[in-house]
Amino acid sequence: MASRPRTRRLRRALPTLLATASVALPVSGAARPAAVPAPVPAALAPLVAATPAALDARYAATRDGVREALRTASGHGDRRRADALTAMAGPGRHFLTFDGRDGGRTAEVFGDLSGARRIAVLVPGAGVDLDHYWRLKRDAEALTDELGEGAAVVAWLGYRTPPTVGPAAVTPGRADEAAPRLDAFVRELTAARPGARISLLCHSYGSVVCARGASGLAVAEIVLYGSPGTGASTAAELHTSATVRAGRGGGDWIAHVPHVRLELGFVSVGFGTDPVSPEFGAEVFDAGEAGHSDYLRPGSVSLRSIARIVTGTEDGRA
Repeated sequence: MASRPRTRRLRRALPTLLATASVALPVSGAARPAAVPAPVPAALAPLVAATPAALDARYAATRDGVREALRTASGHGDRRRADALTAMAGPGRHFLTFDGRDGGRTAEVFGDLSGARRIAVLVPGAGVDLDHYWRLKRDAEALTDELGEGAAVVAWLGYRTPPTVGPAAVTPGRADEAAPRLDAFVRELTAARPGARISLLCHSYGSVVCARGASGLAVAEIVLYGSPGTGASTAAELHTSATVRAGRGGGDWIAHVPHVRLELGFVSVGFGTDPVSPEFGAEVFDAGEAGHSDYLRPGSVSLRSIARIVTGTEDGRA
């Protein structure tokens, strides 16, 4: 008998999920930011120590890579990409990694990584690429200001994010591709800054990415916010020693997305249990009235809660 309510929920959710996935089908063949050409980046040696000298050398190497990509985008006649890369090539920008191909892959440092005792790694959700990178930069800067001295923020655009609306946004394929990349990045960061407290901050579809790689990540906190679900039924299924926390703002439309997972044989659609629900088992933090893109807005309740979690000073519970 208990399975009947669940079956009815799945039947009600299926049209919504499939409609969400199908909206983008007519435009899926249109030109995407990934279509802008970029050179193959130079190979970088592993960052074995985050000393000022080693970081300066890495930043200089990646800046050269940004400038090469800028020349290619300009030659291609893509003004929007060229403008984005011009900003990224500035002397005050610090990238640990940069690859301009296929929409872009970056890891940008905000704050002083060489002396950071607390490090937050931002994992973005759908719709973030080089042309829309300003969103991730804005959030990283706001969190850096809130954290103050002794902390650094790394904006990790290390995967091909799905479009905001489309089949890839409701299926785990992009997250499965991203998880090994995130694992490798966190391992390198941990080796370079041993003893630092690392927190993963996972927004929207980024929470699916973090969940896919959770079992291998040596981090103190995995923070899910604006999450559509993780693909796991409970936090325990993530098989991580990190504390799993979740928050959702009162103005976030993601609350209306069905929290179900449908196995259609060839693909899984949806991401299951709501991370802020009691049955998921995460520590729920106060996200105030944040909208889906507002969790790290300066002065917001959600930003203060997330900053306290990163510093380890308070748990930020609701």
